[in-house]
Amino acid sequence: MTVYGIKNCNTVKSALDWLKKNRIELDFHDYKSKGITEAKLKAWSKQVGWESLVNKRGTTWRQLGEATQKKITTEKAAIALMLEKTSVIKRPLIEEDGKVLALGFDKEEYGNKF
Repeated sequence: MTVYGIKNCNTVKSALDWLKKNRIELDFHDYKSKGITEAKLKAWSKQVGWESLVNKRGTTWRQLGEATQKKITTEKAAIALMLEKTSVIKRPLIEEDGKVLALGFDKEEYGNKF
């Protein structure tokens, strides 16, 4: 299982703490240091929808400005943005064997899935 996110994100920290506390083995992939591929974003988009992958509640999204935000209306535009600004990808995203298991952190959801 791989957890994708950003090391200093509080939500990612909470998720990692929960997973470790529950003794769930994982690999961590930090977008900031390792980046992300277009192919991976497309695969996730097919599973959960590009709209779910874009974190519209975060600082990075808010700093884009309204004009840029309004241009993100297609998968192609969203993926281009996520490749350029990995901080706009919702996190954490948990994947195993190419399948998205969770997006974001919710203790109850994690308790039911892991």
